[in-house]
Amino acid sequence: MNRLKVEFAGLKLKNPVMPAAGPPIKDGSAAVAAAKGGAGAIVTKTISTEAAQVPRQNMAQIKGGFLNTELWAEQSPEHWLEHEYPIVKETGLPIIVGLGYSAEQIEALARKVAPFADALELSTHYLGDDPSPVVAAIKAAKKAVDLPVFVKLSPQIDIKLFATAAQDAGADGLVLINSLGPCLDIDIETGKSFMGSTTGYGWMSGPAILPVALRAVYEAYKHVDIPILGVGGISSGRDAVKMIMAGASAVQVCTAAILEGPGIYGKIAGQIDKFMEERGIESLEEIHGVAHKFQRQEDLQRWEPNISADLCTACGLCAQSCVYHAIEIDEYARVDYDRCVGCGLCITRCKFGAIAPRYND
Repeated sequence: MNRLKVEFAGLKLKNPVMPAAGPPIKDGSAAVAAAKGGAGAIVTKTISTEAAQVPRQNMAQIKGGFLNTELWAEQSPEHWLEHEYPIVKETGLPIIVGLGYSAEQIEALARKVAPFADALELSTHYLGDDPSPVVAAIKAAKKAVDLPVFVKLSPQIDIKLFATAAQDAGADGLVLINSLGPCLDIDIETGKSFMGSTTGYGWMSGPAILPVALRAVYEAYKHVDIPILGVGGISSGRDAVKMIMAGASAVQVCTAAILEGPGIYGKIAGQIDKFMEERGIESLEEIHGVAHKFQRQEDLQRWEPNISADLCTACGLCAQSCVYHAIEIDEYARVDYDRCVGCGLCITRCKFGAIAPRYND
């Protein structure tokens, strides 16, 4: 799959799919499993100066997504240095070591992990309006080691402000996004939260946050020149392609790896490759950031749904959800263009690709 090769910040990957820092990459053996599962690089679970005291319960699948209060690594940095990082190193893949959370903690750890790292990923999980803590973390890491430094940002911030501040502070790349929250879900049998934290709140990941992550990557790409790693809700090759089109150089996967296992990395890479092969795309660079080339001038144009009789199965989903009653089902779906307002819902409802936009001048 030569067409999947990608290079950024001095890192060379055989494909653009890697774990996100989290439970699927909890130790060295998990890193080996990720490598065997087809990952193009390894991002290790974030460590801090002390082991995390993880609440129980700390993970729950919810409709459309996933909640967790899983925190950072449950082992000490000394344990990782002695036992886990040497195993991760044996994978032979580029290694991005996750560190958190304050500038002081990151500076204390960066030099120690440097022998095992090809790059660092800083997690601050900062949600304020002032980027100073993020800037301080980047500067602390850059002062400590001569390695590429990526910083992971949360979605509930001013993306332009924080992305440009990170670039100005010397960051070699961005990771967008961290999980979204805090969020809450309740077990109706007990009335209790599914999360074991003192607040009962958790952080949301999974498919539900993909549009949030796409927006963040798209926005950051407009304002910085450093590479972006897209993460948040990716569970298929199509999701990954969207991220790359929005401006990501590579992608990270967490929730899908929890639910489906480490083979998901190779599965997603294979789906990206198939997408490219079917369309004659020879390199990821051809689709990188391509969404920015299509500013929506057509929004001011009149458009209407065009239904392919050959592809339509007359399943009725489009008509069922058309609140304007503009679609009727005969031997195939038919549109009453006098009623149609061009909302576009029918396009995304169709499971067979039978509806496409047709623009009129």
